[in-house]
Amino acid sequence: MNALTRSAAAYWNSSIGKKLVVAVTGLAMVLFLAAHLTGNLLMYAGKEAFDEYAKFLHTAGHGALIWVARIGLIVVLVLHVWATILLTRENRAARQQYEFQATIQASKSSRIMVWSGLTVLAFIVFHILHFTVRTNSHLAAIAKESPYEMVIAGFSGGFLQVLVVLFYLVAMTLLCSHISHGVASMFQTLGFRSKKSAGLIRSISLGYAVIIWVGFVSIPVAIMLGLVK
Repeated sequence: MNALTRSAAAYWNSSIGKKLVVAVTGLAMVLFLAAHLTGNLLMYAGKEAFDEYAKFLHTAGHGALIWVARIGLIVVLVLHVWATILLTRENRAARQQYEFQATIQASKSSRIMVWSGLTVLAFIVFHILHFTVRTNSHLAAIAKESPYEMVIAGFSGGFLQVLVVLFYLVAMTLLCSHISHGVASMFQTLGFRSKKSAGLIRSISLGYAVIIWVGFVSIPVAIMLGLVK
């Protein structure tokens, strides 16, 4: 093991190193969500606009860029979850040694973040199977003709689709709860939070979470209600 590898391992094993990994990967996912929502909102622009957007994603860089993005996001997600779990275990160990109220409260917040994060992780897996891998053969067949129609079919129809929409609502609510706390923590870890800016950062975190929630939730709800078809 060379000096660079030992240095990287030592940094990863420190709390500061893991917090920085969580912050940087969290920032990457926050930016991805904004871009992903912007594209998804083209559902309101109609079939032609959304299908052109989907075509661009799958043909950019001769189809390679979307796979680079997918692999990159998987790596970011794994690092984020892994580092968060390790930090939570460290906080739990610290709580057992020091029974101060602030430490207990921090540990409770960490546990909430972990469980909401794991629920969101389950949702991401489902979302990939639903619209990316398309394990549903019916959706897979529709997607070949029109991604727009695939999304419509995925959120409309019978009782199963209602359950899918409800799952999206729950998952997006947990995700945005995670974001509202996580974005503020990210600013703090990256050194951009101070006593003067704390209030503004909390407002930015909450505002961003609300925008993401309304944007993503509105699409399946509008489709289920027949407002987008």
